[in-house]
Amino acid sequence: MKNDEEIRSRVRERYGHIAKNGSDCGCSPVKPTCCCRGKSETEIQAEKIGYTDNERQSVPSEANLGLGCGNPGAIAALQTGEFVLDLGAGGGFDCFLASRKVGETGRVIGVDMTPDMVSRARTIAAREGYRNVEFRLGEIEHLPVADSLFDAVISNCVINLSPEKAQVYNEMFRVLKPGGRIALSDTVRLKDFPEAWKNNHDMLCSCVTGSASPTEIEEMLRSAGFIHIEVRLKPESREVIKSWLPNSGIEEYIASAEIIARKPI
Repeated sequence: MKNDEEIRSRVRERYGHIAKNGSDCGCSPVKPTCCCRGKSETEIQAEKIGYTDNERQSVPSEANLGLGCGNPGAIAALQTGEFVLDLGAGGGFDCFLASRKVGETGRVIGVDMTPDMVSRARTIAAREGYRNVEFRLGEIEHLPVADSLFDAVISNCVINLSPEKAQVYNEMFRVLKPGGRIALSDTVRLKDFPEAWKNNHDMLCSCVTGSASPTEIEEMLRSAGFIHIEVRLKPESREVIKSWLPNSGIEEYIASAEIIARKPI
């Protein structure tokens, strides 16, 4: 990867393919048929990363592409009437879950830079009658929403894909109301990657080598202006991550984490 636009192009190409054809293999950098052979495997993946049976069954199955590494809605403590922004909304799975929590008086906006993902999510929303959910095309480094609009920002295994992570956190801070919060699930780097991985675009596009360390994330959030910052590693993610690339030792290099912080009042 030589520049930011090349990275975005690679990511957009991969996730556009997934939007049209379904998940190759969750977040795995290897090829189709490696581990996901249908809807049931996608559901199993969702269960492993923290979604309950009720959550999985309450949302249209085609919204769940098995691409996350956690359940940001579970840590966001969403309330009726709140406005929520989902970065990298994909097929809309987390947005649709959030819509039930915020109710008719709340609103959920999902942003994704991949046109096919936005089209997929909009189609599901229209068909299923989600009136408090909207999907917008845009980059998470330059969010197409107004300042100080949201009570909460969520995201699921997306920030690691950005070549400008500090800018993403700055944008989150901009769009949150005073006192607003972030609740993110993302991969974090535990130690330096092997040289052979660093320029492998499949590893980057699969939520591996773009991962920042917990310390780097904390520093970027602090620089953006956030307070009450926590990066909480999830040891139980080890087995899920191991399945992304069996026998590679990938679970020694990255882990799933819950990232929370607040904008000062």
